[in-house]
Amino acid sequence: MRTQIITSFGGTDQFKPLELPIPKVKPGYVLIKVAATSVNPVDYKIRAGIYSGIAPEFPAILHGDVAGTITAVGEDAPQFKIGDEVYGCAGGVKGEQGALSEYMLADARLIAIKPKSITMQEAAALPLVSITAWEALVDKLNLKPKQTILIHGGSGGVGHIAVQLALSLGATVYTTVSSQENAKRLSYLPAKQIINYREESVDDYVNRVTGGKGFDFVFDTVGAKNLETSFKALAHYGTVVTTQANVTIDLSQLHSRSGDLKTVLMLIPLLFNKNREHHGKILLEIAKKVDAGEIKPLIYPQSFSFAHVNEAHELAESGKAYGKIVLRQAD
Repeated sequence: MRTQIITSFGGTDQFKPLELPIPKVKPGYVLIKVAATSVNPVDYKIRAGIYSGIAPEFPAILHGDVAGTITAVGEDAPQFKIGDEVYGCAGGVKGEQGALSEYMLADARLIAIKPKSITMQEAAALPLVSITAWEALVDKLNLKPKQTILIHGGSGGVGHIAVQLALSLGATVYTTVSSQENAKRLSYLPAKQIINYREESVDDYVNRVTGGKGFDFVFDTVGAKNLETSFKALAHYGTVVTTQANVTIDLSQLHSRSGDLKTVLMLIPLLFNKNREHHGKILLEIAKKVDAGEIKPLIYPQSFSFAHVNEAHELAESGKAYGKIVLRQAD
């Protein structure tokens, strides 16, 4: 099978094509003929060696997100059959082969039947970001109708899914963006609920939007100094949930509100083989919402073949893209 591999950490020039044997299916796993994958920050951080501790062994096949068709089913995976079109975030880290390959061996617990109303490329954009958004809003916050939530980074990978998921749960949703162009991409959200943080301070928009009370919940997908901004925007007794808590930070603002801080690291099931079934169940729920028209992935207009994964990583690392960058198998 054709693959794209790295044999050492470094820049995007580390990607090399390599022919490898097709993996043999094993109990609890399925073999997927890969149609598409997408780029997440964890993918290029593993390639660069920033997250070397969770990298697959060399030669390493990266990327967790996958969409494709099952070609073989192992014992103990009765929920799937040959020919099923599936999606999931099932590898690209230590112990699990990634999706930058013609075929991918995937734990059946980590995947689900893909939404019927979208393409393989669109489905490949969803798994990691959708699972992350679900774990934050449903598992951690138990978000309810009419509660107010501020979601930072509304046009980003996790952010744009979180905004739509929160709306589908009946919450009143506000989100921050960095430009008018990004605001226009959030057509499913009333303009008055989109906050350009370059034009308005956190104190100003908290006063304007909430009358100074703050938001019941804040979902921070950005991290670093933005976590302090999240604390400032929070209502008394509110909760901040973040995907980026690997910082040294003063908790005074959070303490002054008697607030809670929760974290999400969606890779735990992949890295430690804990509660993998939950990811499959989340993806089933996301597929329902996609097919109901409640969630739609925001795809960056330029797509790449697997042979040009280096260019896709360069674009992702540049910070100039929005939504999700998708890669497809060669035609």
